[in-house]
Amino acid sequence: MEVKRRTAKMLVTKLSSVSEQTRTEAICELRLITKHDPDIRPLISDAGGIPYISEILYYPSSVFQENAAAVLLNLSISARESLMSTTGILDALSHALRNPTSPSAAQSVAATIYSLLIVEDYRPVIGSKRDIVYALVDIIRNPNSLPRTIKDALMALFGICLYPLNRVTVIELGSVPALFSLILKDDRVGVVEDATAVIAQIAGCEESPIAFRKVSGIGVLIDLLDSSTGSSPRTKENAVSALLNLAKGGERVADIIKETGFRLIDGIHDVAENGSVKGKIKGLALLKLIGANRELLHESSF
Repeated sequence: MEVKRRTAKMLVTKLSSVSEQTRTEAICELRLITKHDPDIRPLISDAGGIPYISEILYYPSSVFQENAAAVLLNLSISARESLMSTTGILDALSHALRNPTSPSAAQSVAATIYSLLIVEDYRPVIGSKRDIVYALVDIIRNPNSLPRTIKDALMALFGICLYPLNRVTVIELGSVPALFSLILKDDRVGVVEDATAVIAQIAGCEESPIAFRKVSGIGVLIDLLDSSTGSSPRTKENAVSALLNLAKGGERVADIIKETGFRLIDGIHDVAENGSVKGKIKGLALLKLIGANRELLHESSF
């Protein structure tokens, strides 16, 4: 361990060098060593490396920013507290997210934010940074964003939305049209699943019904439960969760679902009977809210 400690200190010292080549070599080596050796991650932090690494995110060089972002992602797995206690770290992450020198840098920064959001106490802090939220929303609505970058941004938005008070900000910054656009235009299963996961979270917000109505969101969610759309089981569960949250908030979801006919009621039944544990619970809860048990289905015509 002493050898690793000396290595960490040496690399951090090189980051402060006036030589650009020395700094380049150091950040590249840090990327490799923090990826393959979890034990050295906290040692890099202990050696005072995080402020130097976060500062490199401001460099207009893709080599510097990409490697710095990757190092911070690796450190976020083992040294979250050290990262969050570093002055200016969120500002640096925000800058790189809004001004990425490459798709790889944006992906690593978004993934770092998601990693930090695993800690519940950090969610209100990160969610209060509107520039970070806006940058994440901008990624998912940008047609030129790569699929991997979109997925990482969606995961970060999901983590932000786990704190209820953050959901208003996410809606205010234009996430709803962007999320539903992904569902309608993106045929990649993973992206649609992650988009509906975020939608399910913000559906529980008081401001969501108006935003959803503007993009015919309830209709889109109902369509996802139709077997003809070929939605994945996870997507269907997310749609049920979103509809349940909307219905709890007083939306006329029950009436709208009934107007669509048996196939979509059957879609909810499918989740209630064959979904995950959470999916079954939410499916049954939604069926109860709309008063649609199997006996009623056979006796009623909507």
